[in-house]
Amino acid sequence: MTSATAPQPSWLDEIPARLADIERAHLLRRRRVVEPAGGARLRVDGQPMLAFCSNDYLGLASHPALAHAACEATARFGVGSGGSPLVSGHSAANDALEHDLAAYVQLPRALYFYAGYATNTGIIPALVGDGDALFSDALNHACLIDGARLSRATIHRYPHADLAALEAQLAASPARRKLVISDAVFSMDGDLIDIPALLALCERYDALLLLDDAHGFGVLGPQGRGSLAHAGLTGPNASRRVLYMATLGKAAGVAGAFVAGDAALIEWLLQKTRTYIFATAAPPLLASALRASLQIMEAADDRRAHLDGLIAQLRQGLATLPAPLGWHLLPSLTPVQALVIGSNEAALGVMEGLRTRGLWVPAIRPPTVPAGTARLRIALSAAHTTGDVAQLLAALHELATQWMSRSTMHGYIDLPTSALPHPSSETTPCPT
Repeated sequence: MTSATAPQPSWLDEIPARLADIERAHLLRRRRVVEPAGGARLRVDGQPMLAFCSNDYLGLASHPALAHAACEATARFGVGSGGSPLVSGHSAANDALEHDLAAYVQLPRALYFYAGYATNTGIIPALVGDGDALFSDALNHACLIDGARLSRATIHRYPHADLAALEAQLAASPARRKLVISDAVFSMDGDLIDIPALLALCERYDALLLLDDAHGFGVLGPQGRGSLAHAGLTGPNASRRVLYMATLGKAAGVAGAFVAGDAALIEWLLQKTRTYIFATAAPPLLASALRASLQIMEAADDRRAHLDGLIAQLRQGLATLPAPLGWHLLPSLTPVQALVIGSNEAALGVMEGLRTRGLWVPAIRPPTVPAGTARLRIALSAAHTTGDVAQLLAALHELATQWMSRSTMHGYIDLPTSALPHPSSETTPCPT
C-alpha cells in the first residue's frame, strides 16, 4: 500500500493573509452605497453628505434633459444594443453621436466606446507593438499604463512633464514607429500638460501623440471643447499626429468614451482595436443622452464660469492654512484640486474628520499616488455653491487648527491614533 500524500498548500490559502496585510497598511478599500440627494449632496451608506469626490464637473449627471433623451431612446431602441459595433450593435443613435462628438471637438472623425479604460487599453496596442517605441509620462493614468504594457512596445517612462527628458528619449530611439502618451489634465494632480510643446516634439521626431483628456473635456477650451481646443489645436489647426481621447462619464454626465482625430487613423482603430471589435456596443439610450449633453455643454459657459469661481474661492481659502502643518495644495486651475497631506494615516484622519462634519472628500493613497504624497482629492462641480465651498474651507481650517494645537503640546505634527478611522472605511474613486 502506498502512503497517503499530504495535500500541498494552495496559493489560494494566502489570499486572506494578503488582504490582512493591505488592511494593516491602511490601503484596504471598500465601496460605498450612494444615492443622489440633490445638487452636490448624496446619501452615502444612508447618511446625508456634501460630496467633493464626484467627477460630474458640470453637474449634468442628473439633468432632466439627459434623462428625457434616455427615456425617449429606450422607447425607440429598447435597452441593450444587442451586439458588437461591427455586427449589429452600431445603432443610429451611436452613429449620430460619433458625428456630434467629431463636430464638438472640431476633429475629422470620432469613434465611440463603452468605457474609457477599454478605450486606452485597446487603442494603444492597435497603434504600436513589438519593436516600436512608446513614451509615457510618469504620472499617466492606469489605463494608459496598462495599454502600454499590453502593446508589447518598448516603454520609455519620462519624469512628469519633463519634456527635455522626453526629447532625449525620442532622439535616442531607433524605432521607426514612436507613440507618446499623456494625460492632458492629470487626474490626481490637476495640472495641464504643455500640449503645443508635446506636439512640437512629436513633429520633430516623427511620433504620434495620444492625449487622454478625461478631466479637461467639457471644462477647458472654448465652449468646453477640451484641452486640445484650449491649446488652439483643433479645426484648421488640427494635426494628423494627435489622437484625442476623452471620457463621457465626467463633465458629460453619462458614461463611455471616444477617440477622435485623423479619419484614416480612426478607421485603423475601428479595424484593429480588440476592445472595440469584440465587445458589445454601448446602448443607444446612453448615446442619446450624450447627444443631449453635448448640446448643453456647448452652451454652458455660465456653468464653467461658476466652476472657475469656485476653484478660485477654494484656492484662496486654502492658501492660509498653517505652513508648519505641511499640507500643500498642488498647482491646478482645473476642478481637480489636490491637497497633499503626507502619510496614509494622516490623509485618512483628515478624511474622517471631514466625514464627521458631513463632508465626503476621499483620501487618495499609494499606489494611486507616490508614497508619502497621500492627499485629499477635492473635486469641484458646477453643482456646488459658494456656500458649499465655504463649508469645506471652514472644516479644513478647523481640523488644521486642532492638529496644530496637538503638535504644540506634543512637539510634532502628526495625527493621534484616535483620529484615525478603521482602515476599511476609505474608498478611492476611479478617475477615468
